[in-house]
Amino acid sequence: MMIELPDGSWWDWELWRFDGSRLRLTAGYDLTYHHGLELVFTDVCYLSCPARFQDPRFREPTDAELARVRRYTGDDARVVVAFDIEAQTGPGLVACLIAADSVEVAHGLVRRT
Repeated sequence: MMIELPDGSWWDWELWRFDGSRLRLTAGYDLTYHHGLELVFTDVCYLSCPARFQDPRFREPTDAELARVRRYTGDDARVVVAFDIEAQTGPGLVACLIAADSVEVAHGLVRRT
């Protein structure tokens, strides 16, 4: 699934809250005091990404990635979001995946306390 993001500066990203089922992935230009974008995943069944990262490039998942999710979950997930990020320890990209029952894009300022 290709995520459509609203216009904005979505440089910094982090897994803000995850209770084992519901995941809030937040984004903004500086996450110290606030964020302006949330991807809210419900019934997460597969998660492979770091807790914090910058400038993801969202794309369609490959057939091999879909097969990996199917192999771990035993079923086809309704939503599989794929993105690439720059490796922290050297050149190249790291592929990331999130599989869930649904995803919602929420846009608006959220202050952090």
